[in-house]
Amino acid sequence: MQVWRWHSTMLTSILHRATGAALYVGALILAAWAVTLAAGPEAYGTFKALLGSPLGKLVMFGLTVSAFYHLSNGVRHLFWDAGAGFDLKTANASGVVVFAFTAVATVAVWIIAGLTGAL
Repeated sequence: MQVWRWHSTMLTSILHRATGAALYVGALILAAWAVTLAAGPEAYGTFKALLGSPLGKLVMFGLTVSAFYHLSNGVRHLFWDAGAGFDLKTANASGVVVFAFTAVATVAVWIIAGLTGAL
């Protein structure tokens, strides 16, 4: 039996898979948006009310986090595919950069949305 110790690259790998799955849910929400838009003003109004509710905003915030995390970790994987950044120090540092970018980009998008009246 082996003993595993948690490390940052393990966490980033698991979160990359989880955010990929969450983005599938986001694609379904996007499809529902298109269907309700085509169905008419009443259906679209109901959809907007659902996404404008606190639960809807929470889901959209989670999807924003998922999109930025998956994007930044995907770029990290592109560097790995090129053979760069595999040493432990660089891998750990790039993981921190992924988390930092995710947080900053998500907060920036939601601040901009709030300032423009999109919330």
